[in-house]
Order: sequence, then C-alpha cells, then structure tokens
Amino acid sequence: MAEIIVPELAESISEGTIAQWLKKPGDVVEKGDYIAELETDKVNVEIISEHSGVVSNLLKEEGDTVQVGEAIAIVGEAAEGQAPAPAAEAPVAEAPKAEAAPVAKEEPKKIGDAPIASPAARKLAREKGIDLSAVATHDPLGRVRVQDLNNPVAPAAPAPVAATPAPAAKSAEAPKQQFDKPVEIVKMSRRRQTIAKRLVEAQHTAAMLTTFNEVDMSAIMDLRKRRKDQFQKNNDVKLGFMSFFTKAVVGALKKYPLLNAEIQGDELVIKKFYDIGIAVAAPDGLVVPVVRDADKIGFAGIEKSIGELAEKARNNKLGLSDLTGGSFTITNGGTFGSLMSTPILNAPQVGILGMHKTQWRPVAIDENTMEIRPMMYIALSYDHRIVDGKEAVSFLVKVKELLEDPEQLLLEG
Repeated sequence: MAEIIVPELAESISEGTIAQWLKKPGDVVEKGDYIAELETDKVNVEIISEHSGVVSNLLKEEGDTVQVGEAIAIVGEAAEGQAPAPAAEAPVAEAPKAEAAPVAKEEPKKIGDAPIASPAARKLAREKGIDLSAVATHDPLGRVRVQDLNNPVAPAAPAPVAATPAPAAKSAEAPKQQFDKPVEIVKMSRRRQTIAKRLVEAQHTAAMLTTFNEVDMSAIMDLRKRRKDQFQKNNDVKLGFMSFFTKAVVGALKKYPLLNAEIQGDELVIKKFYDIGIAVAAPDGLVVPVVRDADKIGFAGIEKSIGELAEKARNNKLGLSDLTGGSFTITNGGTFGSLMSTPILNAPQVGILGMHKTQWRPVAIDENTMEIRPMMYIALSYDHRIVDGKEAVSFLVKVKELLEDPEQLLLEG
C-alpha cells in the first residue's frame, strides 16, 4: 500500500483545499493518473498518483484543507484493492499505516461532530488518539487548534465543547436573520478569500498613495489605424493598446528603478529585470499573470504573451510559473468602462499602473485653440515608504510622454 502525498507546490504555497476528487475508492489508477484537484491561493493544481493500483481509502473530503507533504489517499495493490487483509496487517508491518487506516473510517464522523479544526490539529489528534468532539476550544468560531489539544484542561471539560458550536452557528446565521426578504448565502472560494486578505494586507502594510495624469491617445490610435492590418498579417496577432503601455512602463522603470523594487526587511531589492504583471479578470477572481522579460521582446511578442495568458486565465489553466515573480503590474479598468480609479498594490511590488477608458473630450491646445481628443486618465499607486512623490509623479509623466510619442518606445521601451 502507498500514500498519495500533497506535493511541493511553490515556495509561497504551503496548503490548499481539496476542490474535487477525480478518483473514488475502488477505482484503478495507473502511475501518473490524476487523482484529485487541489485549489490553492493562486491556481488549481491536479495531483497525480505516483503509484499504480486501486484506491482503497480517501483520507480527506472535498473542501478539506491539506498541507504540503500530507497524505490524502491510500493506493493498494490491484489484487488487494478490495481485500481487508492489508488493513489488518498494517499495525504489525508499519506503525504509520495503522494510523492511516482508521482515519479513512473515523475522520468523516469526527468532521461531522467537530466541523472546524485545523489540519495540524487533526493530525495531532490522530497521533494522540484524542476525540476532537471532546476537546474544548476558546476560538470564537469553535475551531479546534493545536494549542487546544496541548492544553490538559481541554479533554477534561467536554461541556463547553457542546456549548461552543451552538453560539458559533447562531452567530454565522445572524446575518440571515437580519433580512426579511430573500437572500443567497454563497461561500467564498479559497482564491476569493486570498484576494480579500491580500488586498487588505496591502493597504495595512504599505504607505500607499495614488497620483494621476492623463494621456492624449491620438498618436497611438493613429499609428494603430495605419499599421494594424500589416502588423496582424506579419505577426498573426492584433496590435492592441497593452503592448504600448507595457513598453512605456519598461521605459519609465529604467529611468526610475525604485518603482521596480520591493522591500525585504530593512533592505531594498531593486530588480534589474522587467517581468510585467497584467491583471486579468478570471472566472474565479482577479489574477495577475506575468509577461517575462518585456524589455527583450517586441510589440508582437508582448501581444502574443498577453493573449495566451488571458486565454489560460479564462480556462483556469494558469500555472504557478505564470503568476509568480512579477516586478510591476498594469491593470486596465477601462475594459469595463472605468473612467478613473485608485488601483491597489500587488504586494510585494511597490508600483501599479491603472489604465482607464479612452474618452473623447475637449482639450485646450493653446490659449486660442480647442480640439476634441481621445483622452485617457492613468493612475499610479505606489508605496511611499521607498518611493517619494517627486519620483512617482516623474514616473507617470514619463509614461505619458512615451505614449504620446510612441516612436520613443522603439528607443527607450
């Protein structure tokens, strides 16, 4: 018999949620077959079986949180898949197997009795032979934690345990009772919870400010009108606006490198590469795939990269390598009609550029001339801990200058 272990995912990801079991007890699996889908903070990952045989036990249920390195299923030999003998022999052959067998039978019951418990607490309870339903916890949501299991008073005081879940349940249902008209309660996905957490953390940990400017898009629109057909014919991709903005950002970052940095403790890490994150609205929430080495590829390369990443995001096929390591981010609220906004930093980055809707507006050319021009507001949110206002404003002005004279992008972008 062999255990299916949650593999190493990425340096910043230590746990995930079982989103879906792709195999069930009794199913035959070959080495390399997908056995489960794991939802992480960033992407969904399919876990494969490293062994051939028959799935004998699923140690976790859909919706359970699991840690990297934790066993989630047992695969037995094909001939033994339905036989009870291996489970009986496990205590003699190897101690860990003896502990794994009852988990599959008893854990669903324990989860039902004590539905909220951290993975570490469940593991410790199995090791110590403690019934989670008999453990008192001081957590307001009734979540059993490791410290509750290590507290010698907890097992001797089961009465509070019975009382604790009830108030928690009432508290959770309280918002429903406030409405006298129909409502729908939907559990937030793990990714949405992570997005919410990180956005709040970004506002709490960074001294975030936003500066604004506007861009006359006439030159870019004229250039696209004249060159888009030939560009698509030569490169098999459309010439959009994002490649212009990406190149303008790269040019401005080269002149103002602190916008391409991050804080690590009491040190600044100033990046000498230009991996630009492009915010994309995916079905499960906002994701920021990264265009690598944007300074080394041309307009066609950028447009192709953005198109491929956007397609993968829509189909939930982004990998961890697509989402990590960005140095600066661009977000385009104008796609949805936004005229102006203050984008939130994509930590640990210290700068994010917001694009907005291009709108025809009257513009004063000089004291005697007024023209109708296609104008776009742009916004730069930055971390004032390391970026001063002068540098932030100058960066945004440089972006504006490069966009209004796109020929400069060939030289500076």
